[in-house]
Amino acid sequence: MDEVKAKASVTVIGDLVGSRRTGDRAAVHARFEKAIDAINASFTLPVLLRIGLGDEFQGIFASLGDAIAATLRLRMALLPDVDVRQGIGWGRVQVLSEEPRVEDGPGWWAARAAIEMAKEYERKAPLRAVRTAYVAAEGEAGPPPSLVNAALMSRDQVVSGLSERSMSVLDGLMRGRRQQDIADELGISPSAVSQRVRAEGIGVVLAADELLRDL
Repeated sequence: MDEVKAKASVTVIGDLVGSRRTGDRAAVHARFEKAIDAINASFTLPVLLRIGLGDEFQGIFASLGDAIAATLRLRMALLPDVDVRQGIGWGRVQVLSEEPRVEDGPGWWAARAAIEMAKEYERKAPLRAVRTAYVAAEGEAGPPPSLVNAALMSRDQVVSGLSERSMSVLDGLMRGRRQQDIADELGISPSAVSQRVRAEGIGVVLAADELLRDL
């Protein structure tokens, strides 16, 4: 039996937020494609992320930790010009057809429910900054959704509150760059970079990102 069908999979569905209101749709789409390609190159995915209609994308990750890490990196690749809403699902996936590839099953239903949950967050003022949600299919013994969503909410709240310069600091540190090099590129002192890491929650996002990779 296909391994993707034999056990619970980690599915992701996402879409761009407000992309149709941007002035240069072609530029946005090119940046979107580049970001998706970078995720596919950086992670080992059983099913690569692929862009569909309406700025929506989907794919299957090898682990929940990878999916959580990838959703952060994809969001960082598009901010501050375009944001992205993402739903992570946990459940079994059935491959209905290989050419063209068509999939169905509780794993995808869970991801769809998760992105709808993210849309609901946007309608609630205290949760408006949260862009990522996680849902496990009924009967699947995955990581507890309450704990995973608590981590995602905290992460997204910090990221949403960062200035463009602080986003550049976070992005650079996630790429393994030295604080000195980031400071030189931004035209600020290394101590200013360190201060941003401490005061704006960047260090917490990085530490949480590392811990969540084990899921």
